[in-house]
Amino acid sequence: IIRKIKSLCIRPFELKKATNLLQHRGPDAEGFYFSDDEKVGLGHRRLSILDLSTSANQPMFSSNGRYVISYNGEVYNFQELKRQLNDKRASLKTTSDTEVILELFAEQGTSCFKNFNGMFALAIYDLQEKVLTLCRDHAGIKPLFIYHDENDFIFSSELKVIKAIKENQLSINKSAIPYFLHLGFIPHPLTIYNNIEKFPAAHYLQIKINTTGFTDINSAITPFWNIELQIEKNSITDETAAKKVLNNLLFDSVEKQLISDVPIGTFLSGGVDSSLVTAIAGKVSNQKINSFSIAIDDGRFNESKYATQVATYLHTHHREFIVKEKEVLELIDTLIPAYDEPFADSSALPTMMVSRLAKKHVTVALSGDGGDELFMGYGMYVWAKRLAEKWVSPARQVLSAASKLMNDKYRRAGNLFDYSHKKNIKSHIFSQEQYFFKGKELDEILINEKFDFEKINSGRSAVRKLKEEEQQSLWDFNYYLPDDLLVKVDRASMHYSLETRVPLLDYRVVEFAFNLDSKLKMNGKTMKYLLKEVLYDYVPRQVFERPKQGFSIPLNKWLKTDLSYLLEKYTSREIIERHNLLHYPIVKKIKKQYIAGYDYLFNRLWVIIILHWWLEENNIQA
Repeated sequence: IIRKIKSLCIRPFELKKATNLLQHRGPDAEGFYFSDDEKVGLGHRRLSILDLSTSANQPMFSSNGRYVISYNGEVYNFQELKRQLNDKRASLKTTSDTEVILELFAEQGTSCFKNFNGMFALAIYDLQEKVLTLCRDHAGIKPLFIYHDENDFIFSSELKVIKAIKENQLSINKSAIPYFLHLGFIPHPLTIYNNIEKFPAAHYLQIKINTTGFTDINSAITPFWNIELQIEKNSITDETAAKKVLNNLLFDSVEKQLISDVPIGTFLSGGVDSSLVTAIAGKVSNQKINSFSIAIDDGRFNESKYATQVATYLHTHHREFIVKEKEVLELIDTLIPAYDEPFADSSALPTMMVSRLAKKHVTVALSGDGGDELFMGYGMYVWAKRLAEKWVSPARQVLSAASKLMNDKYRRAGNLFDYSHKKNIKSHIFSQEQYFFKGKELDEILINEKFDFEKINSGRSAVRKLKEEEQQSLWDFNYYLPDDLLVKVDRASMHYSLETRVPLLDYRVVEFAFNLDSKLKMNGKTMKYLLKEVLYDYVPRQVFERPKQGFSIPLNKWLKTDLSYLLEKYTSREIIERHNLLHYPIVKKIKKQYIAGYDYLFNRLWVIIILHWWLEENNIQA
């Protein structure tokens, strides 16, 4: 916290109480720093991963006493970075990455951030110059929220901390609600609250404490890396050379991310991405790899037999957690408090379950997140190409209208043809692949809020003109990954004090992937082509010759059975009209269509449920 109200200081109990709300993120130690005038306060909860001694606890002071750091995450190349230090290597007191980061910043300032390879959100306070520096990693793996008004600047890993400090002072950010209904998550920089923002990935901020206010914060947020600027004029087309480079990058990334002073394992779903991470981990580790999978007793959603097949081939120490649907459903009440704002990705439930079970055996787990977005593993990329074809534009309204007379599969597909503006096509494709509300539907259902999705659909152009499927992939990297998938994994795993690492999102792999020709990602009907070719060197091809499944739950079925009580309660006239965001007759119509057999509408109802459930639980009138 930084406080500029002349009559008030930061009260130690206030910061300690708020920091304790993050005990799940750091159960092993706590620490605090307060400036002499008590206008600056740092709080930290530690999950001990590297150097388990108390010397590595935070906040940590630099050797010269000038800087103090509070930091969340891991910088995997800290041993290499240590060699950059001029004269402090011999005097380092710990074997932690925290100390290396701090001493490097003391020598190089903000220029060191671009060289950090890892997942991190950090705050460093300069006691001499009275400057606070914040920074977040390249891909936005670790969360960072900021609050600012005229008198206070607060940052935190989770919204609940800021909410506790600014109790009864926060108001709903109504402009975020159309985005949530459209995407199932709230994209950065927005949050559900006014005055609180998601700090952007690959950026840093420096605040001079003695200046007069915090109103110009956003103009001071500075990028240290930008994926669009890493895209080169000519894409990589040589398959043999590309495969070798990718293989080497992945080996180096996984090897770095296996560094730990506590037990470590991998999430192994049986899909391409997690299998590749596990296979490489087995090659570079000098110990047998722990691997974990979850089996929900609904055969449609169970890939565990494939995970077991891969684990057997790779000789991992594999644990398959077989859970009843009822056990997963029992986690439903943890969604709202764990995610702090409306969040509609229902795969959070199995992610929480496998995290809870894995934590009994390890403290760190590697996951395969990022492979689909970087190497084109989704149907969204096929749709991006399809909707760009010349014949589609004049025929799309006819196709959309005709689909309404057909079965559920074609009705859903028809929605992809029914977009309002080509300029918003990327978020539209995502939205309709996920079954959420399209722009025209939002015009009907929203009572007051005006919206324009142009901002999230426009971005910095690259030196090479990107194909439609590449643009869609880039959109996913900039929004779907940091604001949905990585949020899902971070909150779910850290809820049980489990650190999850994502080797495929090493920034060097990201840069390579966006310079790879799309034909080496989508080769005919083969998605993630090059990634699979690397994998097949370690696990037989035939193991993966099956339809893509995904890590999900039977939400559609549950809304008609076990979770029908949520559907009835949070789409009721009483609750919908109490919050006055949506037209109740439209909500009623959608529910009626869904019950009549329009199954693809289930996620539209789910976002309505989650939104109003969150409003009710937080006792906030919109």
